[in-house]
Amino acid sequence: MDRDEMVRKSPSRLIVCILAVGLAGCAADKEVTGTVEGDGMIVDRLANAANYCDMHAAFEQAFAFLRRADLADLPDGRHEIDGDRLFCLISRGPGRRRDEAPLEAHRRYIDIQYVIDGADEMGWKPTAACAVSSVPYDPEKDIDFFKDAPDRWIVVPAGSFAVFFPRDAHAPLVGAGHIHKAVLKIAVEPRSAGL
Repeated sequence: MDRDEMVRKSPSRLIVCILAVGLAGCAADKEVTGTVEGDGMIVDRLANAANYCDMHAAFEQAFAFLRRADLADLPDGRHEIDGDRLFCLISRGPGRRRDEAPLEAHRRYIDIQYVIDGADEMGWKPTAACAVSSVPYDPEKDIDFFKDAPDRWIVVPAGSFAVFFPRDAHAPLVGAGHIHKAVLKIAVEPRSAGL
């Protein structure tokens, strides 16, 4: 099914943005229950997570963690799944304004950011297009910050997730209300480093 056909047949209003470059075997050739809008990040409902499990060896285990019955009850902080290869950061807090959310990117980890409660409006821009670093890369925290503005903003509602590869700079935690989320950190494998 091509991109235009996915848009026409989509029963949902949820946006699924997929960067097709370098994603062999990914959503470009799969049935996706969302709307495909341009190049960009992947956003979908947790119910559709199986569509993305072949993108990385740890995605199946990551999505299984998000399906835990007690996920909303976990305390804030780090939760071990597979050591430094796969772990989860739970956070709760007020949303911030767009101008308070700098773009960030990671080199060693892929993020799956899942909204448990509230809505998180996330900004996105290709990392390669970010020209103005605001803080030098911190290898301990695996984070780059940029002064650039996002190319687009997408509201990610409760029960939905966004996937950010090292090529995806993102500005999370934007919203008018309380945001409760789980961020899964998945170590980049050599074969997926370009993703």
